[in-house]
Amino acid sequence: MFIDTHLHISDTDGINPDLYVNHALDHNVRLLIASFCEKEDIMLSIKFVEKYDCLYASVGYHPEVADNIVNKDYEILEKLVSSNSKIVAIGEIGLDYYWNKDNKEKQIEVFRKQLEIAEKLHFPVVIHSRDSIGETYEILSEYKVRGVIHCFTGSVEMAKKFIDLGFFLGIGGVLTFKNSKLYQVIEEIPLEAIVLETDSPYLAPEPHRGKVNESSNIPYIAQKIADTKRVSCRDVERITTLNATVLFDLSIEL
Repeated sequence: MFIDTHLHISDTDGINPDLYVNHALDHNVRLLIASFCEKEDIMLSIKFVEKYDCLYASVGYHPEVADNIVNKDYEILEKLVSSNSKIVAIGEIGLDYYWNKDNKEKQIEVFRKQLEIAEKLHFPVVIHSRDSIGETYEILSEYKVRGVIHCFTGSVEMAKKFIDLGFFLGIGGVLTFKNSKLYQVIEEIPLEAIVLETDSPYLAPEPHRGKVNESSNIPYIAQKIADTKRVSCRDVERITTLNATVLFDLSIEL
């Protein structure tokens, strides 16, 4: 079985959640971890994780909404994470200087506040980093947390530095793109440092690039990793699933 460790799901964007989940299950993607990272979405997470046995959630405040976060929001987040066993991570959180460089201090404040919650509760974190990878690393190195660097596209050097901190790299459809250099990272890191993700509905892998992404596409990503590392897809499936199970403390039988 495969685990999609990062996706976005709703019933307001032309996606039928029932069909989405069933399609994933039909393609041996047996567990899904959906990211809810805006104030309104975080409260919706309960609706979804209660409805689908195979669905878990990560919740947190994305850097794009940092300007809207106030102290009460941290209290809400901590209470929610503490009270629901199907919330398995805080995220996606982090820094994004691609869209907005004018509020760096606020982004850092929101990032640190959530890392403090994760450290306090011994919760893994899911990290968003865009045009900010060096600063993201420096901040993470100050906290005793583990987690995933979501949608990793950095250098081999940075990959190894995050792995040394105890982080996994989230690998998705970008690896399959014809112009992607991510294969160079995959060649140099162990399977024991990788978890699979789609970031659905974004970043669909080849041969579905440009279409709406789904968790059912995880096997394409796994096969590309297998081809790159010259191992069996079964090995990729087994090891990445174990990685996700241990990191997110999922109660499943392998």
